[in-house]
Amino acid sequence: MAAVRTDSVNSGFTLLTTGDPPPVFVERPSAACPFLLIGDHAGRSIPRRLGALGLGQADLERHIAWDIGVEATGLRLAAELEACFIHQAYSRLVIDCNRAPGSAASIPLVSDGTPILGNAGLSKADIADRVGTIYEPYQARIAQELDERRSRNVSTILVALHSFTPCLDGLDRPWRYGVLHRHDSPFSASFLRAMSVAIGPEVGDNHPYAMDETDNTVPLHRAGRDIDYLELEVRQDLIADAAGQAKIAREIAHFLVKAQNDMVGP
Repeated sequence: MAAVRTDSVNSGFTLLTTGDPPPVFVERPSAACPFLLIGDHAGRSIPRRLGALGLGQADLERHIAWDIGVEATGLRLAAELEACFIHQAYSRLVIDCNRAPGSAASIPLVSDGTPILGNAGLSKADIADRVGTIYEPYQARIAQELDERRSRNVSTILVALHSFTPCLDGLDRPWRYGVLHRHDSPFSASFLRAMSVAIGPEVGDNHPYAMDETDNTVPLHRAGRDIDYLELEVRQDLIADAAGQAKIAREIAHFLVKAQNDMVGP
């Protein structure tokens, strides 16, 4: 199924121009599958008006610019499950949709030791343009899908897909997967148990990251809604090519279904 574009060359904002991609793509809108997949950092586009943010091409291909492999893996996973997948088109360096607007990490000045020169000295209007053009349409589209699902009495588990670099600050990261949570998610606990039994210690419980106060998207959309969630990190070398993406998508799909079935019981 072709993705639905959520266009954003709109009045009131000047960041995007004709030819720039929309901030949001939606695969299988209104799907009945209980898993609603999202990709905060799936894309790495940069609006033409911003050039390359002062970065070389090599940096724009690094993990600092996007979650490597998540878009392709998410598309395959959505196909496996016949699930809706909402994913962001723009680089996290333009604005990070998993950080609250106004926070220090929302529009980073430095990422993994690399200065982001195009983010220095932004005016309030510049920041508002990025928030209104990219962040808000993305979060609004997730909220719309969740509200439509509630109106159709479709149960929902929000699944946020991320990926992590195998080595950071000179340290290897041995995990294949990381399950991020705040000890408030029965589904995350069920998924962690199922995957840990099968894979063992290569599944991180709040490793290599923990879900903390900096995480934005999952807490934002859980507020006021009776939904469970999973925030899943995948090591990037496992999904760096098409073969790996297909394999990992099948593996994730298996454990999503198993974790849900384990919660329901016989």
